Amino acid sequence: MTFTIGDVLTWQRTFSEEEVLQFARISGDKGRHHMEHDEKGRLMVHGLLTASIGTKIGGDMNYIARQLNSEFIRPVFTGDTITCNVTLTNIEQAVGFKKVEIKSVYTNQHNKEVLIGTSHGIIRD
Repeated sequence: MTFTIGDVLTWQRTFSEEEVLQFARISGDKGRHHMEHDEKGRLMVHGLLTASIGTKIGGDMNYIARQLNSEFIRPVFTGDTITCNVTLTNIEQAVGFKKVEIKSVYTNQHNKEVLIGTSHGIIRD
């Protein structure tokens, strides 16, 4: 796969209650806000589970992250549909791999930002 600076890759998903409960079991994060329903009957999705949308894109790129920076702007709840747009902001060829920098913007179904981040890593040749 060939990538160019400015390329945007997108993935979208809606988190279910079962996924939040599974992530709580796997991660050990069983904070009340993830385990107890709010007044609308929803659970708050873990921030790192939300951020995992970007890992699907990274996997498609064969991207190996070396550093991740995330800012969690607003909560995500079960039933929300989250879209992650990853923009390649820099690509430098090195011996045997490319150094890659990305910017990620996650939005909910109301087009409100819920998470923004940056990352740098590599893609092996």
